[in-house]
Amino acid sequence: MTEIDGVVAAGFEPVREAFAASFDRHGDIGAAVCVYRYGEPVVDLWGGIADPRSGRPWTRDTLQLVYSATKGATATAAHLLAQRGALELDAPVAQYWPEFATKEKADITVRWLLSHQAGLVALDRPVPLNEALTWHPMAEALAAQSPQWAPGTAHGYHGRTWGWLVGEVIRRASGRTPGRFFAEEIAGPLGLDFYIGLPPGERDRLSRMLYKQPDVDLTTAPPESVPENLRDLVAAWRDPDSLSNRAFAVTDPAAIDFNAPEVQAAELPSSNGIGTARALTRMYAALIGAVDGVRLFAPETLATATKEQANGPDQVMCLQSRFSSGYMLPTVENPMTSPSAFGHTGRGGSLAFADPEHGVAFGYAMNHIIGGPDDVRAASLVDAVRRSLVRPAA
Repeated sequence: MTEIDGVVAAGFEPVREAFAASFDRHGDIGAAVCVYRYGEPVVDLWGGIADPRSGRPWTRDTLQLVYSATKGATATAAHLLAQRGALELDAPVAQYWPEFATKEKADITVRWLLSHQAGLVALDRPVPLNEALTWHPMAEALAAQSPQWAPGTAHGYHGRTWGWLVGEVIRRASGRTPGRFFAEEIAGPLGLDFYIGLPPGERDRLSRMLYKQPDVDLTTAPPESVPENLRDLVAAWRDPDSLSNRAFAVTDPAAIDFNAPEVQAAELPSSNGIGTARALTRMYAALIGAVDGVRLFAPETLATATKEQANGPDQVMCLQSRFSSGYMLPTVENPMTSPSAFGHTGRGGSLAFADPEHGVAFGYAMNHIIGGPDDVRAASLVDAVRRSLVRPAA
């Protein structure tokens, strides 16, 4: 049985039980979960192994890469700029990034970038990875790229390109890279242990990711054996020219080793944020209320940032998806804790969100990348939080 460290407030014991079950029954190796309510921590737990090669344990300050949960941090930076009047969400992207106004992109708005409606999910010519990590070559390639659909008429998950697209707008509007802006304007005031571009001095605290091979490879399974709700997605996976594949093949090579130091040190605002579950939770808590006297969003900013912008068939994921201007919104597959919640998942299981209705912020980070319908870890933890909210304190 994995030893669990940390604290749980009275009434939130179900979260500890669900977290222990994540190790004992659901495949966690090293992980952390944190919950704030009304700006105060009520759950802060961690356990397991940070690096199975050395046996180094997961501690209170272990850092973890959270893949696309990074998008929530980047979206927060964009909305903070909008709140300050430095960025207009309904203005053309080209107002801030003039080179972008080519190939039928002059009318694309910042809001369409944030809500995955721009159609810039793939590149005709992938950028060499070593160049993409330096930022500017990828921004230049996206500025010269034609959309895959008429912008504003559909949405599809910009899994990789979103970070460079939104990040370049942040850079143009603020004069700072997105990682630096986040560090100075969000992480600094809140004391967040979270980085978009990991400083070399923090590597000793970093967990190492492990990847679980699926029990069944759906891409080679007989079509009739694939669950009906996944057939369109699996068919897209089998087609190398589909947007589902091309959206994650914008670099050459397409596969990125996110354990590599050079990848972790680069700024990839869609997918390489590194920090603690506590930091993500604290950030989301500060979006819906004050945390130690710091509140990031005014009420009107919160309303704008979380208003639904896209809902329906996703051109990349081949499933139903919902987005506000940068945040994922609850769905049947990702219910969060109430319809008012907003946040973002990350590849393989990580999740962070805020729920204004209940005054709750949640963060979960782990190093065993599982994903797929068999990964119940985050959902089990969210369900435990939901049950705790209606459970009388002992």
